[in-house]
Amino acid sequence: MKVIFGIAKNEFRYLFYSPIAWFVLIVFLVQCALLFSGPVYYLANVQELSEKNMQSFAGFSLSLTNNIFLTKQFFQNIISNLYFFIPILTMGLISREVNNSTAALLFSSPVSLRKVVIGKYIGIMMYNLLLLLIVGIFITAGIVEIEKADYGPLLSAALGLYLLICTYSAIGMFMSCLSSYQIVSALSTFVAIFILGHIGSLWQRYDFVRDLTYFLSLQNRTGKMLTGLIVTKDVIYFVLVTLMFMAFTFIRLRNSRESISPFIKTGRYLAVFLVVLFLGYASSRPALTGYWDTSAGQLNTIHPKTQAILREFSKDSTLEVTLFTNLVGRGLGAGMPESRNTRYLGGFWEKYLRFKPDIRFKYEFYYDNDPAQDDSLLYRQFQGKQLKEIATETAELIDADLSMFRSPDEMRRMINLKPEAYRLVMQLKYQGRTAFVRTFDDEQFWPDERNMAAVFKRVLGAEIPQIGFVTGGLERSTSKTGEREYALHTAHKGFRASMQNTGFDVDTINLSTQDIPNDLTALVLADPKVDLSPVAMEKLKNYIASGGNLMVSSEPGKQYVVNPLLLHLGVQLMNGQILEPSFDETPDKVFPYLTRGTGGLSENMARFKNLRPGDTSTISMPGVTGIAWTSDKGFRSDSLVATKIGRTWLKVAPIVIDSTMPPFSPQEGDIKGPSFTTIKQLTRNINGKEQRVLIAGDADYASNMRLGLSPTNFRWLVSAYSWLAYNQFPIFTARPDPEDIFMNIGERTAHYQKIIFVWVLPALIFISGAILLIRRKRK
Repeated sequence: MKVIFGIAKNEFRYLFYSPIAWFVLIVFLVQCALLFSGPVYYLANVQELSEKNMQSFAGFSLSLTNNIFLTKQFFQNIISNLYFFIPILTMGLISREVNNSTAALLFSSPVSLRKVVIGKYIGIMMYNLLLLLIVGIFITAGIVEIEKADYGPLLSAALGLYLLICTYSAIGMFMSCLSSYQIVSALSTFVAIFILGHIGSLWQRYDFVRDLTYFLSLQNRTGKMLTGLIVTKDVIYFVLVTLMFMAFTFIRLRNSRESISPFIKTGRYLAVFLVVLFLGYASSRPALTGYWDTSAGQLNTIHPKTQAILREFSKDSTLEVTLFTNLVGRGLGAGMPESRNTRYLGGFWEKYLRFKPDIRFKYEFYYDNDPAQDDSLLYRQFQGKQLKEIATETAELIDADLSMFRSPDEMRRMINLKPEAYRLVMQLKYQGRTAFVRTFDDEQFWPDERNMAAVFKRVLGAEIPQIGFVTGGLERSTSKTGEREYALHTAHKGFRASMQNTGFDVDTINLSTQDIPNDLTALVLADPKVDLSPVAMEKLKNYIASGGNLMVSSEPGKQYVVNPLLLHLGVQLMNGQILEPSFDETPDKVFPYLTRGTGGLSENMARFKNLRPGDTSTISMPGVTGIAWTSDKGFRSDSLVATKIGRTWLKVAPIVIDSTMPPFSPQEGDIKGPSFTTIKQLTRNINGKEQRVLIAGDADYASNMRLGLSPTNFRWLVSAYSWLAYNQFPIFTARPDPEDIFMNIGERTAHYQKIIFVWVLPALIFISGAILLIRRKRK
């Protein structure tokens, strides 16, 4: 070991007798200083101005640690530029000995080649520690300057950075022994790093080759560490690749000293490569992979609720997941074998495999299309062609063999995917139960954790809430996507947050011809336009009397339709329409406040339990009337949504909204109260359970258009359905709010800090390096 460290010491010392090492240090420091000081100065300035001018400023909405260091700012830019520095440092590690005529002396000395290789590598690793020390300066500054900084991901990112630097250095050392020309060695290192960075995208269509090339790839190996998740297979990868190139260096030097068969020389490289490949492949298996989430809020780990659900799966039965990919359907790219390791298994499923590594995956490829679902769009794009001809051309376009895709007839005999619109979809199967989990046309594409938790519960056989929507009286539709209808949040399979995708079963019930099922969780009567028939009224009265959960909504002008039913609940919709004068909107656009009672709907709304004076959060209710308490029917009543105090009145006479502001007229029966309740909650204990009822004086607040315009409307509505279903679903997986939302420094301090980091420190290093190099030259 003494000899090894002696060689390492000499190598480290030699680096600082060269201007290249000083140049790299200075450039690296300036790069880090600019990437750190710029965002810090900006955030400190914004915070200072906000605190001076905004009394309600309560910190930044996002994590400052993540904003400054991890979100494509500090570490991402450093890593993306790293391959410029390392080849310059390593290009002379071995070739320098040849150029200085010291190679023969060094390699013929009693010191073994193994010690020479290890010593030189440790020398460059010591220099790499200086680069890490520079990064550590800014990490320390960030921890001090950010209040309650999340330092775990910073240390994880620093580990990933150092492992990557050391891997690059091992590659550079091997390339240095291949040529006596340092420029050639540097260029070879660039090429090797480029190849390792992109080899993971080659030959991904072939199962065996795909896993091997994916393991060898450097691409995104530090990605998880930069978010605070340390994964053993990534750490082992860096160690194995580093050892592999060190072994290659040793073999190269040994081969150059021996006169043996080229096959034996090549066999040595191949043996090392195969051993590394085997160890890397074995260590990357899900069952052998370990994880450490260093983030404060465990942001890289699925929610404890989802973990608990996964633990419910028996080890004696297998959870099987089949991915169905349609050649002429949506999501083709994500379903092809080329995306399997990066987007599907590695990108989407890995967080679940961490807690259930024995999931079995299957893949089915086919082509099929239903012209009725897309208005014959596919056939209009390929005019005059049949489906098989279209599939053939599409397969040629993506360089695939049509034989890998099942024909429509063959696929339909296996499974009916027409209800899933023939798009990319997964089917989960467990103990004979099956359920689909869908992909979506948004930025996230794959189902989120709430979707997955719901489908896991389905295949586990959990009781699924049944929500029935009354039809037959021109109520809002759960199947239409028009702006006033209800499909978006109910039965729309293509919307990730719909009830269908978050754990509910949605169905329609025509009360004139159907009875209300006994196992129904809740019944929804959404804005009927015609009088309820005697048969329907009787069924609804019996349903209420038996303790069934109910949601009723109506519109101004249609109070007479639902008021006879509401009499049995002790409430009535008030005659007329609430108006709210506004500079920007017509007076029928009312924006009432959510009350503290909203906090009891679900854990997703729990923060509303602690509303303080001045706290406000509104929903949009265009065209709404008030709800009045008329008689005691045994229900406890609470106001969940109410208009702003003193800002609204109830207009009894018909109004024209596109004209001047309608006047307040007490003579016509207009009412100007302090506030009007627009959504009321009723509860009572009956038949051994709590009966839950919601009454709304508006139906448009839950329409497709209004939910698309107002996220608060959607959030409230989801919690309302959750409350009606006794909070079984959706399974909320909210994360704690970040705590690192304040800076500890002001604008002036950040300004001086920027000068020190960008100018003063680099100048000091430059002066130190210049003095050392000049003194050495004089000696």
